[in-house]
Amino acid sequence: MTFENFFNPRSVAIVGASHTPGKVGYAILENMKASFKGKIFPVNPDTTEILGLEVFPSITKIREKVDLALIVVKSDLVNDVLLECKKKKIDSVIIVSSGFSEMGEEGKKLEEKLKKTISSTTINVIGPNCLGVFDTYSGLDTLFLSHQKLARPGQGNIAFISQSGAVGSSILDFFAEEKVGISKFISYGNSMDLNELDLLEFLAKDEKTKVIMMYLEGIKSQGREFVDKVKKITKIKPIIVLKAGKTERGTKAVMSHTGSLAGSYRVYSSVFKQTGIIEAKDWEELIDFAKAFSMQPLPRGKKLLVVTDGGGFGILAADEAEKQKLDLKEPSDELKNKLKKMLPPYVSLHNPIDLSGDTTAERYEIVLREASGEYDGIVVIALLQVPALEERVVDVLANFKKEFQKTLICCSAGGKYSRRILAKMEEHGIPVFVTPEDSVGTFSAMFKYFGWLTRKFK
Repeated sequence: MTFENFFNPRSVAIVGASHTPGKVGYAILENMKASFKGKIFPVNPDTTEILGLEVFPSITKIREKVDLALIVVKSDLVNDVLLECKKKKIDSVIIVSSGFSEMGEEGKKLEEKLKKTISSTTINVIGPNCLGVFDTYSGLDTLFLSHQKLARPGQGNIAFISQSGAVGSSILDFFAEEKVGISKFISYGNSMDLNELDLLEFLAKDEKTKVIMMYLEGIKSQGREFVDKVKKITKIKPIIVLKAGKTERGTKAVMSHTGSLAGSYRVYSSVFKQTGIIEAKDWEELIDFAKAFSMQPLPRGKKLLVVTDGGGFGILAADEAEKQKLDLKEPSDELKNKLKKMLPPYVSLHNPIDLSGDTTAERYEIVLREASGEYDGIVVIALLQVPALEERVVDVLANFKKEFQKTLICCSAGGKYSRRILAKMEEHGIPVFVTPEDSVGTFSAMFKYFGWLTRKFK
């Protein structure tokens, strides 16, 4: 099969397009019309124009070829629409409609009927019970959430797969606010046909995707097949997963959400380790890891330098580095002697290197340039409130990134002034985190992934 029509179709039919603002079928049509470059065919028994577009009474009445069908009708009507898709020879279908296996036995029967309908066809389905697809490069946007309430991120290299539309859309909104770009977003819901493994295999080959992040409740693919195939995918690209349903109550909630069997969390955790998947412990870590993997090269070892202008932040970073079993090695005598000649005598030249509260951008520049050869990565703690630290620190870090190709992570916290400058750092591809623990923990995740690659695939 080809995924091309799910992400870059030339034409889309929206079955259940509505004339009423506020309805799901109207919101999807409005969003598609705003961003999608191809042809849009609204389908509704009432053929009055919607948003200036001709409306067709049935998908079979569309005179042109349809690459992708988007189904937004009541659950008991979905099967009839699938039969029409079969007649029209449409191979790619997204079912947004809910009311299937997530609703219990009656819903399961409806879903099984859909599976039977497509079983002897070439039709592939994303969904049901999903938001569908948002592709920043083609402009395809099947989300029913308005741009006023949910901002869309710009183009980037992170692909995001989510079983939950709510989790997925919230992270999209956050990425848009933080100016973090994505390649594709896929909300796949109950995965009655195409499952997480199908999507991962596609994204492994997608040229616009560098990092895959995933919100996972349960897998629909066979366990052994999942393990064997994902081992190969993580050789190509990192997969960062947030697993939901880790407790007994959470597992029950998963069943009523997407109809998935969450299974034992211990088993999942073991599978992640076997396959090289990077597990995020929470939502924040999922985003942190994705940003860093997207923006930075992998460290080729665990030697980490921490440079700070706040002693307390440096201590917290050192604690986390030891906890993560990283090597916070002392600068060599040769390096210390060089730095002594260029920095004030009260600067602490251990690791962390504490530049003190009267630091300047120039001090950071000196340390980064002179110390880079001895370390695999650097966490720069830059508390921008100190009096002499100029905005030029952004250029210092950006230039270092370009010239040295070392893993560089920034830690900083503050209000309006700080946030404005930190946003510029991220525009230059330097991930910024609020806490030393998050900064060091992210470096550790990147090193572990490098370790997975070199250990398994020399």
